[in-house]
Amino acid sequence: MYQFRVVWKKVGSEAPKLRPEPLRRLLSYDRHTDSFPVSEFSERPKASSRQVTKRHIRVVCQEVLDCFDQQYSQELGSLWASARAVLLDRSSWQYGVMLNRFSTVSDVTQILHSQGFSTLQPQTEVSALTRDHPSKVAGSGPKAGKDSFSLSPADFPVQPDGNSQAPAEDPQTRPSLLFPRSSLQCYIHPQPVRFPSQPHRPGQLKQYYLLNAASLLPVLALRVGDGERILDLCSAPGGKALAIMQSATPAHLCCNEPDPHRRQWLARTLESFLPHPLHSRVAVSGQDGRSVGNLQTEKYDKVLVDAPCSNDRSWLYSRGGQQGVKRLQERARLPELQLQLLRSALSAVRPGGVVVYSTCTLSSAENYSVVETLLKESPEAEPEDLWEELALPLSKHFAFNPAGAGHDAQTLHKPSPQPRHGRVSSYQHRLGILVVPQPGRTWGPMFLSRIRRTG
Repeated sequence: MYQFRVVWKKVGSEAPKLRPEPLRRLLSYDRHTDSFPVSEFSERPKASSRQVTKRHIRVVCQEVLDCFDQQYSQELGSLWASARAVLLDRSSWQYGVMLNRFSTVSDVTQILHSQGFSTLQPQTEVSALTRDHPSKVAGSGPKAGKDSFSLSPADFPVQPDGNSQAPAEDPQTRPSLLFPRSSLQCYIHPQPVRFPSQPHRPGQLKQYYLLNAASLLPVLALRVGDGERILDLCSAPGGKALAIMQSATPAHLCCNEPDPHRRQWLARTLESFLPHPLHSRVAVSGQDGRSVGNLQTEKYDKVLVDAPCSNDRSWLYSRGGQQGVKRLQERARLPELQLQLLRSALSAVRPGGVVVYSTCTLSSAENYSVVETLLKESPEAEPEDLWEELALPLSKHFAFNPAGAGHDAQTLHKPSPQPRHGRVSSYQHRLGILVVPQPGRTWGPMFLSRIRRTG
């Protein structure tokens, strides 16, 4: 069994134990799996073709589907029929390939282009420092038999064990000199073309990460910059943490995951994609996410809350009706947990900083309602409209629900542009945006909301 490496430090191990057993199950419940599906990409011994075929057969849980039919036909109106068809047709699901800027990927890029993949968006802007000081990575080619940079641990000061503070040196200068330019690059295909996964090999960096491309939207909304302090409050399995590290070189990234098994998975993911000199900038924490705000008040510039939710894709394929019924019984408790995590995040972020809240469910109770409740009770929380910033530019690739919660959205093909100046956008758009799976654009579900702490 994989053991934690010392370089991924577990901080906050003595946090208060606030999880009674039923709620503990919710905290570790089928949170988004950024990659597809967990069983297909987890490290397991090779099995015979007959065993593999059997493992990949998934049966729809009728109890869950009946619940979704009742709820989502009301909340999404006519959109639910087409979203339902996508969720029930796994062969139509599209897959994204996020490249690892710390590995040699030219061969992968060539293959992707030859197979008809294209980038989700142009290369993200890099910081002025990076543009002024191009990357000077020593030995930028891979080591013999390994895709990793030839930098010694001495290139970065080692973070003391148990200390979540950032390195002592000026974080604004060192990253640009040591690491490749920040560039969140994800390749997608208009068809459900599968790209092969890469196994975990200790000491080697993977070249890419397979994921639902919609899971990158919360990271884009976070707008991470070099030298910032970032908290990924519900981090496992680690796809969004990796996307953060592709987007920028923060001074400190805390990846928090209370469940020990998922935390082990998270640590292995980080080891597979980040070079050793970055290890001192990344910490793996095992705290109860609801307590972080009290323990680390106003410590971070930005916080991502990728909350536990009723994962629609996963729940539809619950193993047997009993598991589906159990999940539906506990579903009503999720909004309160999500609200507690969001409150904690708002306390952990500094005044002027931002919190991004996301789920992978279509449920209004876990999306708009959670955000609305926080705004009502927190005068220092100010929602920021993501419609023009993300929904309109990316509507070619993703199907966004143009209506708000509880409204019948008739079409997702060409959202009506909101005025750019002189008028406040709709209240629902300020609460958040929702990606609804549709034929040809099967990404999602994904809800995201950005909240700025004003005081």
